[in-house]
Amino acid sequence: MANSSRAPGRSRRVRTAFAVSAAVGLLATVAAVVLPGSASAASTLGASAAERGRYFGTAVAVNRLNDSAYTSILNREFNQVTAENEMKIDALQPQQGQFNYGTADRLVQHARSQGMLVRGHTLAWHSQQPDWMRNMSGPTLRNAMLNHVTQVATHFRGQIEWWDVVNEAFEDGSSGARRDSNLQRTGDDWIEAAFRAARQADPNADLCYNDYNIDNWNDAKTQAVYRMVQDFKSRGVPIDCVGLQSHFTGGSNYPSNYRTTLSSFAALGVDVHITELDIRNAPSDAYRNVVNDCLAVARCKGITVWGIRDSDSWRSNESPLLFNGSGQKKPAYDAVLAALNNGTPPPTGDPTTPPPTGNPTTPPPGGGCTATVTPGQVWGDRYNTSVTVSGASTWSVVVEITPPQRISATWSGNPTWDSSGNVMTMRSNGSGNTFGFTTMMNGNSSARPQIRSCTAG
Repeated sequence: MANSSRAPGRSRRVRTAFAVSAAVGLLATVAAVVLPGSASAASTLGASAAERGRYFGTAVAVNRLNDSAYTSILNREFNQVTAENEMKIDALQPQQGQFNYGTADRLVQHARSQGMLVRGHTLAWHSQQPDWMRNMSGPTLRNAMLNHVTQVATHFRGQIEWWDVVNEAFEDGSSGARRDSNLQRTGDDWIEAAFRAARQADPNADLCYNDYNIDNWNDAKTQAVYRMVQDFKSRGVPIDCVGLQSHFTGGSNYPSNYRTTLSSFAALGVDVHITELDIRNAPSDAYRNVVNDCLAVARCKGITVWGIRDSDSWRSNESPLLFNGSGQKKPAYDAVLAALNNGTPPPTGDPTTPPPTGNPTTPPPGGGCTATVTPGQVWGDRYNTSVTVSGASTWSVVVEITPPQRISATWSGNPTWDSSGNVMTMRSNGSGNTFGFTTMMNGNSSARPQIRSCTAG
């Protein structure tokens, strides 16, 4: 996990972290430009990635949101964000039992206002622990770690798409061993315990293991992480994805077998994410290769670059990003966008076609109330729906989704799901009689969610 001091989905039944308001700013990300000899092509990274069923995101430092040039690029180009430092342990729980969510909440709110996915980073890590945690050991530390996982994941429940549950737990080098940390010394099962606690706290977020220097398939560290994921999957430990940080610099350059690494992890039944990409001197070929490798692996869900402009990078002296310090696009940007636009969209349907917006149906009353659907904002890969309940102050409404569409976010209600993930029951939570949700089209642009019943009480 990158910071200023260190060198370098499963088939989901529901996604609840993509809460979106009708953000005018996001409409710019679906703009298109006609290129000579080609069909219409997306003109921004996030829009192009979305057309291929993926995201293209960036790490964000909340204090830079006051920089209009920074925020302009962020809002225009990216459809996913990761907090650079604001969700790490020392930031969220500087004193034991005293949680400070304000800055992280600001990032999440900004992302939601722009229709961006949010990656939670990170719940359990040997680094950037506050003093009170570093001074703990044994069962006391284990319980404090699990409490942190539970409290933080619960606080952000319904707003985070993926959690980096555990970060950087393996040693570099040829040993393939676990890192000797205070958390490791609480017992070999600490990683498993963290994942189980995260699943219980936020059942609908995807849970990831994240590490650096696991890009080369032949490296002992890569193989060790692979064996852990393989073991977790065989025993039913809740792990949904693996994050490759992919900080390429010096002796850790882009490896020729990178695609093999991505596909090998994916073959275990987990999604793969490129979570913290930056490449020394931003060579166009290396950036293009990374994008092409992700596009070639169906379970590679997206790419996050670790910063926007070179001046924002923790490795600013290496100029590793897609925009220079003045915010101008570099050749690597053009290479990435071209690679994304040349990629293959999802195989079914037309993800750029909005769902029908005709008269929505009002279902028959299910016991003293009526639910009325109002179509909302439409983007290239998703759309919003609001539902207004009349005839009762407390209620439950059953909504059915047509696969492969999936609900990615909800607001102003308490949702639960059936085992298929296609049927949501939304219950009132005191926020009024109108609730809403965002639906990812996933290649099916013609279906609308259907209201099956409305029950008072």
